[in-house]
Amino acid sequence: MPQEEEQSLPLVRSLNSLIAISAVFRNLSPRVVRPLWIDYRGEPRAYVDLQPGTGREMATFIGHPWMFRDAESDEPLRVNGKELFLPKPAEGRNADITLPVYSLKDRALQVIRRLVRAEDYRRLEIARCLHEELEDQPSVLKDLHRMNQRVEQHLLERIQCQEE
Repeated sequence: MPQEEEQSLPLVRSLNSLIAISAVFRNLSPRVVRPLWIDYRGEPRAYVDLQPGTGREMATFIGHPWMFRDAESDEPLRVNGKELFLPKPAEGRNADITLPVYSLKDRALQVIRRLVRAEDYRRLEIARCLHEELEDQPSVLKDLHRMNQRVEQHLLERIQCQEE
């Protein structure tokens, strides 16, 4: 009798760790920030929003990744210049949350999403590909999937290098 194939866990997820660390989440952006802990199954778990210019001490563990999103638009934000904050004892405990540097096109798409209702995107007299990009709303799940693919690709490349 065939066994059901177990679905593998994503690579970007919290690991079992007994090493507690107190991190300081500092919102240096002008946006309301939603901290997201990536749990043991790779699922994002929202924590209390951070208002602009505020911070919060957060009890977490070594090996527990965090992401930070704009609470209104779900746009990704940067933490210490990266996509993820992974607490490590040697790298300090501050998680400085800032806006990324957006391209002019990405910033324009953000503004249009704020000013125009989604059902009216196709009425805008702009290139069809921009209609599609407007409809492709920011998503933490899509970003996590992309990160997992990147990590998997990096690991495969390292394995191939070791085999050569």
